[in-house]
Amino acid sequence: MYGSLDISTSALVANRVRLDAIAANLAASQVGGNPNGPQKPPSLREVIFSMGDPESGEELGVHVADVREIQSWVPRWEPMSELADDRGNVWYPDVNPVEQMANMMVASRSYEANIAAIEAKKSMTSLALEILA
Repeated sequence: MYGSLDISTSALVANRVRLDAIAANLAASQVGGNPNGPQKPPSLREVIFSMGDPESGEELGVHVADVREIQSWVPRWEPMSELADDRGNVWYPDVNPVEQMANMMVASRSYEANIAAIEAKKSMTSLALEILA
């Protein structure tokens, strides 16, 4: 049976993956490279959620359907860098820190809401057991 605890737990796991991807995007924003060289700049990660649980076939809950790698880079003119291309550009991931922080706040709020739902379910179950006892 797929209960409310399972639904909230699946959302916690999915949001944890999303928060990890956002943190990796922010950390990679200052790591340069050359798309045509030996050290490529990191790709952005985008987490895609989907409904249900593909393992059990249940329609309730959420899971990570895919983590997409987005290869979008912006050049910075750094001709003295060993990573510079023939035009003197070092390429960095196209990270918008404001967008990433907004996504982090949404994922964090979702995580907190699911923790609250688990606590409420736990409290209701405890009260029901007290009534029965």
